[in-house]
Amino acid sequence: MERLAFIGGGNMASAIIGGLIASGREPPDITVIDPNAEQRQRLTDQYGIAATDETARAATADIIVLAVKPQVIATVAAQFETNLAEKLVISIAAGITIATMEDLFGPVAIARTMPNTPALLGLGATGLYVNDQTSDAQRSAAQAIIEAFGICVTVEREELLDAVTAVSGSGPAYFFRLIEEMIRSGTALGLAPEDARALTLQTALGATSMAATSDTMPEELRARVTSPNGTTHAAIVSLQRDGFGEVIASAMMACRNRAAELGKD
Repeated sequence: MERLAFIGGGNMASAIIGGLIASGREPPDITVIDPNAEQRQRLTDQYGIAATDETARAATADIIVLAVKPQVIATVAAQFETNLAEKLVISIAAGITIATMEDLFGPVAIARTMPNTPALLGLGATGLYVNDQTSDAQRSAAQAIIEAFGICVTVEREELLDAVTAVSGSGPAYFFRLIEEMIRSGTALGLAPEDARALTLQTALGATSMAATSDTMPEELRARVTSPNGTTHAAIVSLQRDGFGEVIASAMMACRNRAAELGKD
């Protein structure tokens, strides 16, 4: 089994480590490198893994996971004193392109990913792109790591990670925003706020579960609960009249374009 070193021990690293151990990885195969002593102790106590503040310890790993903020990637790269030629570098740093990482780390195998926050619950939806130096075995290893905390979708062009950002990377916020408005509207219609919240959350959970576990397309599921001239029909007609589809498309385009701009920066 490959040995892993996580550079950074924050929430996303913790989610990935938890998923890996739950899927059968042995704690001795995982090391976290983080300058924060409290963070290191928490991860050691929680998962029984090794934790240190010495970046050089990453040299003993087969796979290095960069779980740090984009603005510190260059600082992290400068701390490596070892050749990474035989290793796989997995980055979860948003906006840092393969070209930038190759400039920083050299011509090594790099897997760039775009996870989202539901990974913290083991329900992540992550996009993956690998560079030409990455072998099939390394690609499979990266995929297995991602699938320990959710699903993995591999894209064939790096720029498609910006589309992944628009769909799943930023996607949870769209659903949270819809939930906010449904709770607000339910309260305005006379429900107690706690009742509007409970009904909205359970409805969101139920609808998502139905869509996720059914072979039926969402369009058909919607049609099945939209009786002609009924209550749901009135709501759907109102949404369409107000340009609901165009609003979503415009928001996702704005997200994709901003992701591309940040990548260039």
